[in-house]
Amino acid sequence: MPHTAHPAVEAGGRARAIRVFIAEDHAITLWGLRKLIDASAPRMVVVGTACTRAELSSHEALPMSDVILLDLDLGGEDAVSCLATLRQRCTARVLVLTGADDIARHRGAVMNGARGVIHKSEPAEVILRAIEKVHAGEVWLHRALLGEVLGLLTEGNAPRASHAPDPETKRIASLTAREREVVAAMVQAPGAKQFAIADELGMSEHTLRNHLTVIYSKLAVQGRLKLYVYAIEHKLAAPPAQGPDWTRLDSAWGTV
Repeated sequence: MPHTAHPAVEAGGRARAIRVFIAEDHAITLWGLRKLIDASAPRMVVVGTACTRAELSSHEALPMSDVILLDLDLGGEDAVSCLATLRQRCTARVLVLTGADDIARHRGAVMNGARGVIHKSEPAEVILRAIEKVHAGEVWLHRALLGEVLGLLTEGNAPRASHAPDPETKRIASLTAREREVVAAMVQAPGAKQFAIADELGMSEHTLRNHLTVIYSKLAVQGRLKLYVYAIEHKLAAPPAQGPDWTRLDSAWGTV
């Protein structure tokens, strides 16, 4: 149920600190953002944090938030799908904070209600200024994304039928940044055991298997061999320098 907006000033006429909620699954990045915002006091204050989509959607601090800093890949899940829930639970404006340069995903976030997109590589003061601008009701978009969004709005919030993406483009666009990393790692080490690839990605073998199950479903492929062929064909990853060791197909390239 939507909540009423919080007043911008406190009793006595003083400007109230912007209440920021941080949704970020990387511990170091989350720590850095907290330090950055805490150091900006009294301009703004952190009122809550979340590392997963479930934590974000149910957090008790959401109703008191003014701006939500939202990582698009939250705990390995696409956070764009929770924007509708956020609109129901609070009036906070969403500023996407991302390390990816995927303009299609950025556009999707904005068309689903985000008020801005800012890259994690931006200087600290730029990130703080983006929070302030979004809180003030402005949008924060880079030039290319702004042009695309304006174009879509001019056409009635939807691309023309002649420019509708084909099914493969939709499937590829549904992959999260982490899932793309998994695909690239599988392609670069086609003969490697899964535990070795999982270790390279900094995850457990069980987590890798879960990612692969989702990836296979999204791309409509079955097994590592078909994933390899699909990824090379659609330029999701560059082939390994020496090519795959086809002699190890049966032993190393299982269905998962």
